[in-house]
Amino acid sequence: MAKSKKAKEEKTKAKTEEKKGGKEQKGNKGIIHIFSSKNNTLVHITDITGAETVSRVSGGMVSKADRLKGAPYQGMLIAQRAVEEAKNKGIKEIYVKMRAPGAHRQMNMGRGAQPAIKAILQSGLKVKVIEDVTPILHGTMKKKGGRRGRRL
Repeated sequence: MAKSKKAKEEKTKAKTEEKKGGKEQKGNKGIIHIFSSKNNTLVHITDITGAETVSRVSGGMVSKADRLKGAPYQGMLIAQRAVEEAKNKGIKEIYVKMRAPGAHRQMNMGRGAQPAIKAILQSGLKVKVIEDVTPILHGTMKKKGGRRGRRL
């Protein structure tokens, strides 16, 4: 009987170690979502599924002046802070998804996007893919403001 209990305990330990190993492998990859508009830059790091947030930093968290939220230096600081949090939580490989407001708003990235990417590349994380996921307008979409436009 003692042998069978020990064997069962060893099997359960082996199973839990396998599960932990699987979680570590899953947990060392992440996705960095960069949203950069004219007025702000946001860096949101999630796990590989995109469901669990690892870190989220915006322009207002590093700068108190509204006019500086989308500036290049703040973009760099945002990325550095987010990457440090992600490293502390065990992320080693990342996929980068960049996004501008898109559709019938501005289609090009804000000023903080390029410095944020440079900071991520210099951080020591292994970057697999950098892709642009800006929403593109297909067909027609009514612009906000109504038939007579925005009245001042």
